[in-house]
Amino acid sequence: MAWSSNRFTIQKSNLDLFALKSLVLLDFIMKQKIVLFWFRQDLRLLDNPGLSYAAKFGNVLPIYILDDQNSGMQKMGGASRFWLHHSLYSLRASLKGHLSVYQGDPKSVFNDLLNRYEVQGVFWNRCYEPWRIQRDKTLKNYLKSLPIQTRTFNASLLWEPWDIQKKDGKPYTVFSPFYRKGCLKAETPREPLPRVVQLKSVYDPSELGIDSLNLLPNNRWDVQLETHWEIGENAAHNRYQEFIKEGLSNYKEGRNLPATPCVSRLSPYIHFGEISPNYIWHEVQSLGSNKNIDHFCSELGWREFSYSQLYYNPDLPDKNLQSKFDSFPWRKDSKNLRKWQKGITGIPMVDAGMRELWQTGYMHNRSRMIVGSFLVKNLLIHWHHGEQWFWDTLIDADLANNSASWQWTAGCGADAATYFRIFNPVIQGLKLDPEGSYVRKFIPEIASLPNEYLFSPWDAPVEILDKAGIQLGLTYPNPIVDLNQSRDTAQEAFQLLEEVSL
Repeated sequence: MAWSSNRFTIQKSNLDLFALKSLVLLDFIMKQKIVLFWFRQDLRLLDNPGLSYAAKFGNVLPIYILDDQNSGMQKMGGASRFWLHHSLYSLRASLKGHLSVYQGDPKSVFNDLLNRYEVQGVFWNRCYEPWRIQRDKTLKNYLKSLPIQTRTFNASLLWEPWDIQKKDGKPYTVFSPFYRKGCLKAETPREPLPRVVQLKSVYDPSELGIDSLNLLPNNRWDVQLETHWEIGENAAHNRYQEFIKEGLSNYKEGRNLPATPCVSRLSPYIHFGEISPNYIWHEVQSLGSNKNIDHFCSELGWREFSYSQLYYNPDLPDKNLQSKFDSFPWRKDSKNLRKWQKGITGIPMVDAGMRELWQTGYMHNRSRMIVGSFLVKNLLIHWHHGEQWFWDTLIDADLANNSASWQWTAGCGADAATYFRIFNPVIQGLKLDPEGSYVRKFIPEIASLPNEYLFSPWDAPVEILDKAGIQLGLTYPNPIVDLNQSRDTAQEAFQLLEEVSL
């Protein structure tokens, strides 16, 4: 007991000494003049304009604020929160532990920090979601009124939306002229900045800690996602290098084949700012000029186009850009919507895409087009339901890309695919997955079918199904809709819409 008592005394003494040192350190920091750098969708040290600027001022308090108050219905979905959790840990390690994390209204967070520290300036990189633009504008005016030096930077787009306009000052509504006449004729995207290495960072002992944000789900469905991804700035650059080696040389054609490694899979890293689009643009451009490089850069241009649409149409996530679709006869069909979400529609190419999404948090771009077309045109279910499902389940869920792409698929957006362009998932499967590798990977219960029937099991003779061990309706669903009849119904609905709008 005496030894135990002495041990307790020693531990208590050490704790008291640690607490005393912490208070001394905190008092020292609070007397120092500091600036705040607010990390947002720019979780990196390389080519970070706002952080580079803040570093010039001496002591920098790097912070992250999870704002679920101002975001409203557009707060991050589950898959995005999973990614953010791990990305923040990666960023904190890069900052040698000096990342202070908070939750709530940024104005309240800033007020608390301003009361406790001698803050000389607050800096951040711009975001372009409408709710963030409004919030940041109010916050910037408030900080300047104190007065505290406040400055923002562009770290996530190659061109500012307001810099790419037609000669008459209006925004582009068609992608090709936006990119070819607008972007490529504008000033070249800025060169990437060096990695911030000489950062005199400070830490706020009163911060919440990453785990306190509760970004991970209680039932831990996210564990399966971890097996498919490395997250963070280093992982982003590793992924970029892998794409250059494996995918870029055949990008233009190979990007259409879901089973091939030709797509970059950089979208989540770009969304969270773990890698800069400026860095990617200049690195790829330095490799030369050919059809694959040009096409890849045009995909970066499509991302810019999506942000332009969102900037000039703040209600893009909610409202049809083409108002005639406001009267389209969408169906309320929760049963088939749920089957679509689970990947049990009985249409293999659709189910493979939806299962890829659920298992990995990602879906190949061509599959996104196929499953989107099936939802809005074969099932006649409103694109809002698809947009909302993707928002919650995609690790690269991006308000601009997600909204613009769903409007494109539904035919109601800017530069949209015409509504009567309906993807046939059987034909698409035979064309884009000729060996059946993609479908067999995500739908193993029909893997034994020969390629001839893999994309339309309902066409297979009974003896073929028996040999493959398949009982339609039991081991794999019957189709929830007839593809030909549903296509005709959709085209009739669109034709009626056209006649009403004349």
